[in-house]
Amino acid sequence: MADAKPLYDTYNRVPIVFERGHGVWLETPQGERYLDFAAGIAVNSLGHTHPHLVEALKAQADRLWHLSNVHEIPDQSRLARRLTEVTFADKVFFTNSGAEALECAIKTARRHFFVNGQPERYRIITFEGAFHGRTLATIAAGGQPKYLEGFGPKVEGFDQVPFGDVEAVKATITEETAAILIEPVQGEGGIRPLSNESLRALRELCDAEGILMILDEVQSGVGRTGKLFAHEWAGIEPDIMAVAKGIGGGFPFGACLATASAADGMTAGTHGTTYGGNPLAMAVGNAVLDVILEPGFLPHVNDVALVLRQGLASLKDRYPDLVSDVRGSGLMLGIKCAKSNTDLVLAMRNEHILGVPAGDNVVRLLPPLIVTAEEARDALSRIEAALEMLSRNGAAN
Repeated sequence: MADAKPLYDTYNRVPIVFERGHGVWLETPQGERYLDFAAGIAVNSLGHTHPHLVEALKAQADRLWHLSNVHEIPDQSRLARRLTEVTFADKVFFTNSGAEALECAIKTARRHFFVNGQPERYRIITFEGAFHGRTLATIAAGGQPKYLEGFGPKVEGFDQVPFGDVEAVKATITEETAAILIEPVQGEGGIRPLSNESLRALRELCDAEGILMILDEVQSGVGRTGKLFAHEWAGIEPDIMAVAKGIGGGFPFGACLATASAADGMTAGTHGTTYGGNPLAMAVGNAVLDVILEPGFLPHVNDVALVLRQGLASLKDRYPDLVSDVRGSGLMLGIKCAKSNTDLVLAMRNEHILGVPAGDNVVRLLPPLIVTAEEARDALSRIEAALEMLSRNGAAN
């Protein structure tokens, strides 16, 4: 018997349908336009229907959609080469998602110690508030009870400490520790940036203890913070890094990047994927890099981020009963609410601007990186109107 609602009931969906988008704007079938400061949760890095991405996808679709990794895929090699040229990495494995990129990162770290005669070193230190994906291994790595409940025994091998607590990390390291895994800026956890000092201290600790540093840059990477990757602000390099979201500009794919040393155990037959690195994804990924790596693109991100940050700081000063903090880096910003973040998201939606709720009572602002200063000021006006409405309602209550 068919269910009246045939989809899994795993989402509390917003009752708005969008049928088209352009740049930082989304449009409903009725013609209502919304300023998109959610970007599909930091996915639409170049906005909607970016002409260079559309052209690249259409051109590839006319030639070839899918090949298994049994065959050479030239654009995989090209994109991997380009990524290794602009990062710490020597090796790249392409995936379909961020969770799969994290799975590959975890397996890479464990396998490294296995092939180097230390199979007992498999445990990974992670941090409270983390979000690394929805697979059984990545929910165990994230450690949040709401994601673990009801899915059986927690996957073994993860030790969690308070976010950014270097001393707690030191105390947790044992002879079984293979790596630490951390987001330079926690996204789902509430736009909580790790300080540059803490990131450098963790890098030094990994070097001293002979363990690997894994960075989850699924949300913070590909220009989101004003550098190509967020860890660059601290002047450090990881051993392994998971990337997704913005690298596909809306097309689903991710990547695990690693040094040659860290990836020395990932030999033929140890890992694989059916769809990962398919020609469609590689065409889009190369097109995204074409734009992100253009001179002036990242300075533009920082310029617009400054406009937003200053405007949000002013709103915090004027609405202290509603906004307790503004935080983040680049165009990965968070409004920590003094009351309900869901109320602010709803109020913003009423002003036709989209944001994303996160942990720690935060509303995430994750606009496409192509957003202009004028559009940023438009967003600030809409957020102010939302705060003013909440303020009036609070006074009325």
